[in-house]
Amino acid sequence: MSNLEIFAVVISIIGVALTIKRNMLCWFFNFVAFVLYAYLFYTFKLYGETILQFFFMLVNFYGFYNWLKGKQKDHDIRIEPITKSVVALQMLLAAVAGLLFGLILKHFTDAAVPMLDSQLAAFSLLATYWTSRKHIATWILWVFVDIVYVGMFMYKDLWLTAALYAAFVGMASFGWWQWLQVKQKQDLAKR
Repeated sequence: MSNLEIFAVVISIIGVALTIKRNMLCWFFNFVAFVLYAYLFYTFKLYGETILQFFFMLVNFYGFYNWLKGKQKDHDIRIEPITKSVVALQMLLAAVAGLLFGLILKHFTDAAVPMLDSQLAAFSLLATYWTSRKHIATWILWVFVDIVYVGMFMYKDLWLTAALYAAFVGMASFGWWQWLQVKQKQDLAKR
């Protein structure tokens, strides 16, 4: 456990907590966490997670813009619906992308756990995209992805990060509940 890992954990918790609260500052804290974890994961040969952090940075800018645009229209961050068919299609695309990325990591790098790393990276990217689009489904996906992350980080002896992702499971569950409450209020206000 390094000072870098400790700092990254603290910043990550703040970022997720602000995301649950639909606070625009979440994008700043999440960006800093992505930078910190990109370096940390690289040092542990988790290349899928390293590359994922760079994608997170890009999606972070998109999410900030999308939330800012929505806030200007609604004076609040509105929760948006997503259809089951879109969920199924995007999950399938994430699985295929994860498989292809995993094969690249397996054959061209010394990645520690290439297939697991790549699948988690693909589904994390999808969950982040759903967060930027303000879909409640993001929290359900994060619960499952974070549970698997706990095991991977324990395997790599990143115990504090494993604990962080265990906390993320609880935070994602709370985020799901919180956003459902907000969605219900928004639906009532439409009537």
